[in-house]
Amino acid sequence: MLRMIRIVACLLVSMTPVYSWGDERTLDFNRDIRPILSENCFHCHGPDTATRQADLRLDQADSAKTVLDANSPESSELLRRILSTDPDEQMPPPESLKKLASEERKVLTNWIQQGGSFEGHWSFSAPGKKSPPDLDGDHWSKGAIDQFILSKLRTEKILPSPPAKPQTLARRIALDLTGIPLNAEEMEAFLADQSESPLEALIDRLMSSPRYGEHMAIRWLEASRYADTDGYQNDRYRYQHVWRDWVIEAFNENKPYDQFAIEQIAGDMLPNATLRQQIATGFGRNHRINSEDGSIPEEWRTENVVDRVDTFGTIFLGLTIGCARCHDHKYDPISQREYYQFFAYFNNVAEWGVGPNNGNSPPFIEVPASWPNLRPHENKLITPDPVKLRNARADQGNGLKRPQAGSPSTLMVMHELAEPRETFVLQRGQYNMPDRSSPISPGVPLSLKLPKQDHPTNRLDLARWLFDPSHPLTARVAVNRIWQQFFSTGLVETSENFGSQGSPPTHPDLLDWLALELIRNDWNIQAIQKQILMSRTYQQSSQVREDLLERDPHNQLYARGPRHRLPAFTLRDQALAVSGLLVEEIGGPSTKPYMPPKIWKSISNNNYKQDKGSKLYRRSLYTYWRRTIPPPTMMNFNAAAREVCVVRTETTNTPLQALTLMNNKLFIEAARCMAEKMWLAAGGEPNLAIREGYRLSVGRDPSTQELEIMEESHARFFSHFKTNPDEARQLVAVGEAQRNDTIPVPEHAAMTMLANVLLNLDEAISKE
Repeated sequence: MLRMIRIVACLLVSMTPVYSWGDERTLDFNRDIRPILSENCFHCHGPDTATRQADLRLDQADSAKTVLDANSPESSELLRRILSTDPDEQMPPPESLKKLASEERKVLTNWIQQGGSFEGHWSFSAPGKKSPPDLDGDHWSKGAIDQFILSKLRTEKILPSPPAKPQTLARRIALDLTGIPLNAEEMEAFLADQSESPLEALIDRLMSSPRYGEHMAIRWLEASRYADTDGYQNDRYRYQHVWRDWVIEAFNENKPYDQFAIEQIAGDMLPNATLRQQIATGFGRNHRINSEDGSIPEEWRTENVVDRVDTFGTIFLGLTIGCARCHDHKYDPISQREYYQFFAYFNNVAEWGVGPNNGNSPPFIEVPASWPNLRPHENKLITPDPVKLRNARADQGNGLKRPQAGSPSTLMVMHELAEPRETFVLQRGQYNMPDRSSPISPGVPLSLKLPKQDHPTNRLDLARWLFDPSHPLTARVAVNRIWQQFFSTGLVETSENFGSQGSPPTHPDLLDWLALELIRNDWNIQAIQKQILMSRTYQQSSQVREDLLERDPHNQLYARGPRHRLPAFTLRDQALAVSGLLVEEIGGPSTKPYMPPKIWKSISNNNYKQDKGSKLYRRSLYTYWRRTIPPPTMMNFNAAAREVCVVRTETTNTPLQALTLMNNKLFIEAARCMAEKMWLAAGGEPNLAIREGYRLSVGRDPSTQELEIMEESHARFFSHFKTNPDEARQLVAVGEAQRNDTIPVPEHAAMTMLANVLLNLDEAISKE
């Protein structure tokens, strides 16, 4: 009977007219209308002059109003076309393979009836000052973040979740700030803390830990496409690890975001640039470099510049400006000419375009041997000896001729030519098809020009332009990625695209408030992070309630805490940490830990030469990254490939991931060493060893049921290895860490299997 009622209801819905003149819901152009037009109409009636039809732009009010006729909606040409069933009349046309859903036609109809009002795209307007909503009877909120979240929850008639357990919350915060869980002693100290705000004390301590900078650096390295090789077929070696260490240092000293960005974009152009400021510009040289014989230097130099422009657009503006390389952007107000105005800012590096054999490509600088020994918290400024700096000088490997390779003591940096290169629009984006009729000067798109600010004329001006308080994008993009770091999804889900094709913000007022708060706090990243971590919103339990599973499965309303699988780097680092293997040494050349046999054989004759000793157990961000064959352990868990700028990675679940965690050499070795800690802490008593294992792996004691299951498992494992001693010896011999031979082999093997199970618990591989 219930099924029949549902069928009838569906039939009634399908018979409903596609529009209703009596619908009184006020429509918002950016929220309700622009996504429909962008998806279905802008391709032919948008910013791109090359594909525009009928000289009609539906992204601009003046043009669109010629077909709206808001005074007489029944006469609207747009309405007639979207409701037509005639293939020669209907819009979108059938050959476009796009089709409006009936609900979309209804929304457009009601919009026209309501006057067809237009608004500029939300992200191109400066953030508006938003006051947190004043909510009656609000005893939940601890600050503005909670007030914005609770306001929307009340609108949806949903209650927030209760707070997470202290152990869960402490583990969550540690993973989010350092990528490594608290050890048993740290957890006990936190739980015993009777101060006024133990959580705040924990956050402050973790932010002051060198681990913080290492963890924060990972996402920036991915976005900045950092790697240890050039890419392409030859994939030659390069030496950029000093820039990576600069990033770690910058996060550990809480360098303000504006300085952090300006130094990376144009540190070489700052007055009296220090060595550190020139090192920072390695950011602009992280792109791939082709060194194939027969490659055309100008072609690949052009590709280098394109990479810098596209990276700049994605990482700082949250825009896919690369679409305008070949034609006017089809969805956003960025013309092809404006793209090459951006291009002109990055077109003046003294580079050849084709790289040398192994080694750095000019321009590069010499880095003092003392650099790796400088501790991150030492804010020493080294004045360079005249980006010894080898600023692409003719007698030391000029970047304007076939380059000589830089040694491991050098770093590739940005360096401006004395006379800027001429820039032209490249027809169809081809390096050899410049439109020489009209040279291009540096400039920013008209849609992003700021009031009362001088036109940025060079790369340093461009970097400073980003941080004008009236800039609509920079602060929003930055705080959105901070939010993404903690909740796995940003307030704008498409953190790489704040344009028409991107997702609208779920909480636009909160996004603007956070953006302005970042500016008000002098671009202090840690201050914004702390506000989020101290909020009730972040501290909620991540338990999925039945009502939330149905109404908000992706947690876009934030009625529960964040929960997701740990990223690749954290999974490996956690295993090293809980097993006692982790070697905490900051910086230096990248290391080569365990890899599958002959991992590089398929692309070169250079066999992978695994490191030995302590280098095997350093944090994952120091793992040698070869672009053509990235570390498979990382790639199995959706790490960015480092070929181009990536600010958002997807999360997948595959059998290969489970096989990696259960059978990979490093994870087995970590389980073996963790088993030693369990056995020694418990004096060989299985019951106590299991409790120790839970504290190590998930930061809590096991439940009675969990303890019983694990005790039964231990008994089976021990029985098996006692009767199969060869298998036991084989298991406890995995890895190069020396085994504690005071532990009987069968007992050690059985405990290793238990540790392996604990490291594979859903709770252990997830941030709860």
